[in-house]
Amino acid sequence: MKTVLAALLVLVLGSAPAWAVLGEYESSVSSDQKYLRGEVRAMALQGYSVQQITGADRTVVKEYVSPAGLVFGISWQGPTMPDLQQLLGSSFSEFQQAAQSRVRRRGPLVLRTDRLVVESGGHLRSFHGRAYLPSLLPKNIPAEVVR
Repeated sequence: MKTVLAALLVLVLGSAPAWAVLGEYESSVSSDQKYLRGEVRAMALQGYSVQQITGADRTVVKEYVSPAGLVFGISWQGPTMPDLQQLLGSSFSEFQQAAQSRVRRRGPLVLRTDRLVVESGGHLRSFHGRAYLPSLLPKNIPAEVVR
């Protein structure tokens, strides 16, 4: 019985989509491309690279990758909000806690913790935002590159 359960768990976890999410390695960008049904364009820049995925609905998600291969920032822009739980990965629970403790007001969402920064705004058919982990920013690369 334990063997069957272990085999089932391996099958389920092995078939789960991999995501190039904040704080993790970039090796799964192709899964994001399939999810967004879009095209990937890679850009090598001074001290980091950007994987830009343009989805079928014109949503653009950029994943900012350090020389070590870790996603240190993400940004989005488009007619719909992307799935932040997928993009933020393990940082999503921290985002949720900070968002719940925030005083409600109109305007863009700006959350800053010691570990995570998330800025998001927009309106119907025009959403935008960015998130980054300050501790993963490559040396001499300012947070402003994540846009």
